[in-house]
Amino acid sequence: MGKGNHIFASRWFILQKITSTCKRRFHESLSCTTLPTFDAKILARGFHEVCGGGTSLTEELEDILDPEDQGWETSTNSVTCIYRVPSTMRQVNRKAFDPSIVSIGPYHYGVESLQEMEKLKHTYFRRLFQPNYHNQLDDEVAVLQKKKAVNDAKKAMEELEAVARSCYSEQSKLNSKEFVKMMLIDGCFIIGLLRDSLQSDFEHTPSIIQRWMLPTLRRDLIKLENQLPLFVLRKLFQLTQAGTTCHEKPITGWELEALALRFFKPLLRGHDDVLTSPPQHYAPKHCQSSSIKHFLDLFHHRISPDCSTRSVVQVPPRGKQTKQILSIQELKEAGVKLKFTTDPTRKPLDITFGRGSWCWGKVLTIPRIHIADHRGTLFRNMVAFEKCNPNCHQDVTSYLFFLDNLINSAKDVGILHYYGVLHHSLGSNREVAKLVNNLCKEVSPDVSKSYLYKVVRDVDEYYGSKYGKIRGFLVHHHFSSWLVGISTLAACLALYLALVQTGSSVASARERLHEHTTFKDFLKEALLYGHISKWGLGNARNLQQKAVVNGSTENINHLPRIHMQYCVYYLV
Repeated sequence: MGKGNHIFASRWFILQKITSTCKRRFHESLSCTTLPTFDAKILARGFHEVCGGGTSLTEELEDILDPEDQGWETSTNSVTCIYRVPSTMRQVNRKAFDPSIVSIGPYHYGVESLQEMEKLKHTYFRRLFQPNYHNQLDDEVAVLQKKKAVNDAKKAMEELEAVARSCYSEQSKLNSKEFVKMMLIDGCFIIGLLRDSLQSDFEHTPSIIQRWMLPTLRRDLIKLENQLPLFVLRKLFQLTQAGTTCHEKPITGWELEALALRFFKPLLRGHDDVLTSPPQHYAPKHCQSSSIKHFLDLFHHRISPDCSTRSVVQVPPRGKQTKQILSIQELKEAGVKLKFTTDPTRKPLDITFGRGSWCWGKVLTIPRIHIADHRGTLFRNMVAFEKCNPNCHQDVTSYLFFLDNLINSAKDVGILHYYGVLHHSLGSNREVAKLVNNLCKEVSPDVSKSYLYKVVRDVDEYYGSKYGKIRGFLVHHHFSSWLVGISTLAACLALYLALVQTGSSVASARERLHEHTTFKDFLKEALLYGHISKWGLGNARNLQQKAVVNGSTENINHLPRIHMQYCVYYLV
């Protein structure tokens, strides 16, 4: 037996020994002990890990099917109204969606850069529940009333906590105590700020805040991710209304919605248009106030064509918009007139197109619009709200695409500014055009239910008509500027004078023609002058050659005279 056979036999005996020993010990353990029970997931996970993998695919799929994981389903229910801005829109301009100085709601709660305003929130909270606390610190009745008011507000917030949580598209990580505290502090801050603004007639900065804060606070409080449900604010507004004895002006005639619209009005029309008006003017009479979810939704209802201050609400028809509006420069070349309106019953998005009373073309009526740095923030958040809310008409999106196509260059901005339609506080017309053109980035237009589809269709039909095409061609190529226009008129005048001179020459030459010669024959002879003259010269040369060959010089002297007769006859 060789050496290799001995090694193989020894290894085989060792393997048999180990196998028998393992079987014996395994049976002994079964007879004296009881094996513990394992979950199927644990056994599957252990088997998969032994085989060299991480988490099993079966376990991952079961985790997805776990009924406890309901984050996406709860974020898309009918109560949800405060959304996270889509990442594609946020990448275009992050500052338009993130709060600058104050955090409202759970999305930006606890951000380190926004903690400076927490002191101001606490100040408004104390003032709202204890207006005259400097004079009432020793009054036990006032202290008890303050504690009772705080407890009532806390209980009300606890009752509304579950519904308020469902209003946000993302589940908040705050516990119950933190969420209720957040609603109380943030809600009281908003209500206190609105009431202080009322005391200053909405024109001056409240004394408790600095001047630079007020415009920034307006922009922060209108952002989509920085909202509280409106029913929370209504409840706090009702609970704290009885204790506001320190206010000089009565606030019983003002509702929360009216105060908010009056406070946010500078965001839409500029500070020069802020006027003192009764609260009934700002109350959304013809809109269902119960359906309004938050301040941004309230502002959206205010400017929407569906909600009107007229006695009869005229809902605009909506339809499929297959084309986009042309630029204002092209429309002006085709004869479209521009007109702005200051009618208070018309909404900022109410655009019409029709025939004017004193012009050949048609009139495009656009409400006056103010463009400032904050306008991009307002419009971007409205578009984000329309894109996230399935029950909201995309009227602002349609309006912005209309404005984007209407303005393609700084010259278009200049035309709108000249006719009083557009006013801006930016550095140049180019900056305005850049701002307007960037509002619709990473946004798709609403082509299925656009409220401007009829306006765009009528404008396109007018631009494609014969009058619009001819006028547009002439203005674009021959009257694009005053210098080109003067050159065109000069050329037309020169052509007219040349035609007059030619006509007078023809009239004087016709008198010398034979009486039987008509004007038609004259034109034929004039057009065939070159051929006839060549024929006359050729005949003269032939006669001269024949005369030389025949030796007859009698008619040679007459050839120049014959040639001249041909030339003079046809020249005359």
